[in-house]
Amino acid sequence: MTFPQTPLDVLVELAVGGVWTDITADTYTRSPITIVRGAADEATNSEPSTCSLEVNNRSGKYSPRNPMSPYYGLIGRNTPLRVSVPGPESYLALDGSTTSCARTPDTGVLDITGDIDLRCEATCDWSSGSQALLGKWDSVANQRSYLLRITDGVLYLNWSTAGTVTASAWTSLPALPRRAALRATLDVNNGASGYTVSFYWAASMDGPWTLIAAPVGAGVTSIFNSTMPLEVGPVAATGVPPVNGRVHRAEVRNGIGGTVVANFDARVLAPGTTGWTDSAGRTWSVIGNAKVTNRQYRFTGEVTAWPPRWDVSGKDRWVPLEAAGITQRMTQGRAALESTLRRRIPSAAGLLAYWPMEEGQAATTQAYSPVAGVGPLTLTGADWAADDTLGGSSALPTARNPTTLSARVPTAGSVGWQVEWVYNLPTLPAVQTELLRITVAGSAMRTVILYASTAAIRLEVLDADDTILGAFTYNDAGALSAFAGKWNRLAIYTGNYGGGATLVQATWRNVTTNERYYVGTAPVTTQGRITSIAATWGTALEGMAWGHLAAFSTPGNGVLGVPPTTTIYEGADDGFQGETTLARMRRLATEEAAQVTLSTRDGDTTIPSVRLGPQRPNTLLELLEEAAESDGGILHEDRDRPALHYRSRTSLYTQPVALALSYTAPGEVPPPLEPTEDDQQTRNDITVTRAGGSSGRAVLTEGRLSTQPPPAGIGPVDEAVTLSLYDDAQPQPIAAWRLHQGTVDEPRYPTISLWLHAAPHLIPAVLALDIGDRLTIANPPPEVPPGLIDQLLRGYTEVLDQQEWTLAMNCTPASPYNVAAAGEGWADTSGSQLASGVTTTATTLSVATTAGLPWVTSAAWPSEFPFDVQLGGEVVTVTAITGASSPQSFTVTRSVNGIVKAHASGADVRLARPAIVAL
Repeated sequence: MTFPQTPLDVLVELAVGGVWTDITADTYTRSPITIVRGAADEATNSEPSTCSLEVNNRSGKYSPRNPMSPYYGLIGRNTPLRVSVPGPESYLALDGSTTSCARTPDTGVLDITGDIDLRCEATCDWSSGSQALLGKWDSVANQRSYLLRITDGVLYLNWSTAGTVTASAWTSLPALPRRAALRATLDVNNGASGYTVSFYWAASMDGPWTLIAAPVGAGVTSIFNSTMPLEVGPVAATGVPPVNGRVHRAEVRNGIGGTVVANFDARVLAPGTTGWTDSAGRTWSVIGNAKVTNRQYRFTGEVTAWPPRWDVSGKDRWVPLEAAGITQRMTQGRAALESTLRRRIPSAAGLLAYWPMEEGQAATTQAYSPVAGVGPLTLTGADWAADDTLGGSSALPTARNPTTLSARVPTAGSVGWQVEWVYNLPTLPAVQTELLRITVAGSAMRTVILYASTAAIRLEVLDADDTILGAFTYNDAGALSAFAGKWNRLAIYTGNYGGGATLVQATWRNVTTNERYYVGTAPVTTQGRITSIAATWGTALEGMAWGHLAAFSTPGNGVLGVPPTTTIYEGADDGFQGETTLARMRRLATEEAAQVTLSTRDGDTTIPSVRLGPQRPNTLLELLEEAAESDGGILHEDRDRPALHYRSRTSLYTQPVALALSYTAPGEVPPPLEPTEDDQQTRNDITVTRAGGSSGRAVLTEGRLSTQPPPAGIGPVDEAVTLSLYDDAQPQPIAAWRLHQGTVDEPRYPTISLWLHAAPHLIPAVLALDIGDRLTIANPPPEVPPGLIDQLLRGYTEVLDQQEWTLAMNCTPASPYNVAAAGEGWADTSGSQLASGVTTTATTLSVATTAGLPWVTSAAWPSEFPFDVQLGGEVVTVTAITGASSPQSFTVTRSVNGIVKAHASGADVRLARPAIVAL
């Protein structure tokens, strides 16, 4: 086909009754389709994408409440809508469902039992979730042969020698572009009494391949000859869902680099193809929701309004559809997510009863239970919602004098139990004081009491006559110190100790440090069933905060010093404090799968995303935005599906160029190309505060963008932000990084235009271009600063008309993100200048060091030459430096950026591209 087709082959689809329906013929061409996506500036907060278009409504088809419409009852608010254009090649679209794949039947050439080479080129989220790429595999039927898959950024090769037991090798993936090729080879006999699996990646299956790792296993191996078909996006790989994205190509080779026995290549197929034979002779079919298509989606969202419009004659009726991305719906009427403990504990297996005790200050005597059939807990004399210092909880009550607590626990169907809560006791009481009393039925053990004092922690087990069956007093100084003055988790639980005895033990665990202590006793009694929990507190425990009391029917394993078996509180107790940005986003997306689908793109995997503070109650979108703001990445909407995508800060570092433009190439950069010199994004005094913690400040005190008054600087332009951070060591380096971003001494290009109808050769690159990607403009006009214009895409407005296709891109400088890898690049000079003036043609410069160390010499560091320096806007290449002390002699090639000028003595000399240390 001609690409692009004229008029533009734009496809508009509406999900009518859940079925994607082509409404392009009803879409008016008198008004262009306009799509706005991404952010208008450097803010990380999500902005809903929008799409506006008009549809012909003369028949009343698009009036949702029109009973005569064929779409009556099938369309309305938030009906999905998507807009696409044809791409330059086809691909296999997979939705991650276990009913969708491409399949070719089992045949002899696929029954490889020796060395094998598997390759797959796909577009997907490589760093999160489990996704099967290619294989002959069925673990239910014990028909395992070979399987290539990824799980949370780890690449696996699975195989089986007998079809029953899985062998595997794996490696962590480096940062990959959204479209990439992966390869795994298995050498079943490496000649050293073992096998070797080699993992590779490449930009495409055309290579070149980069070796990631080559793990070696002991003993030779082989591959089972199963009867399973070969599948792309295998659906028979039980427990591993198929890839969710696009598969472009896949190969199976008999032998490493050997004969191609299956050659799946969707690129060459016509859209809509459901069956074909590949170049290796394999017959393929498309299964389930999988499809071969070439559509490139420019917008996916939901129709937010259906306003009917008509002219005065009544003959022209239309509906101006306004659709928005998923974040629009996520901001409408969404309640805040509850505390992490409140969200997590009700999902525990064996839960009998649970009382969060997060009631408000106006509560009186009852705390409700979210567990069906469990009555409220009675609490008198407490100050409700008085302590908000636990990261995993909303405000909890504190004890007054007196305070009483009582709660009934439904009878369990089995013996053995566990009681757990969180508490913060300011100080240990001077005398032995009862902290908690648990009543048990169906056992000689009837009551379990935990006492605390400055002398000891004591656990007692009593019978029906209050006779002590067992007790233990623990007076270790460290254990006593750990019991009070901090948030702890306290668990009391039973376990079969053997010989007719039951181990009853208590453990307290520091919520922040995970430090844990135990006290236990093993009376001769059965475990019984918990029936109630009670406490009466007086002056000695006044001010104690507590909450999230739960009872479980899960006994421990009966070993002293081993934690309880129910671990549902883990992580949630401190609000997952210290969790990285990517980990939190992925966890939230898993927990709230009904609200949002989230994909992530990680960059330099050796630099973890920022560790966060506790997750406090907030809406899902605000929690995701909070994490993005703290990490410094970009959260935006996916255009292929109603989902969010997060680009970590490190994914923005030193990117390859996604779209290379030239101002002098016909049609590539239409006017206007207008740089802006303003202070809209300039910040030279940054204060970053950790929520609930300390602050860090970074100030630029020298230079053209410093806090000095003009003309030496621009005067103070300050910013103060509060971020969710893990510890007090983080604010200072983050403030320095934000200062680095806010003092970029170059013009902004807030809008860069593209006319794709005039430059159709750019369409493939633009279709692949996404938020956060890098674009450049070479050969700029003389009216703007010389050199390559280097920008990051933050958002755009796209207009699709009958004959025109334009983009107005919102951009910000890429230079802050062009960072040096470890051991690469040079730090800039602390200060140097020309010791004497030079003409336009001089090739020797006398350079004096005014601060710091002198420049390296070419005799001592020959491998570091040549490099570029800048003086007065001119970039020169330094080929040699002589002289060990200031001034030094620089041999240079002049005017490498096209600037020809003389320079006076004292002109500042600096590296043209100094190394920038990443956060």
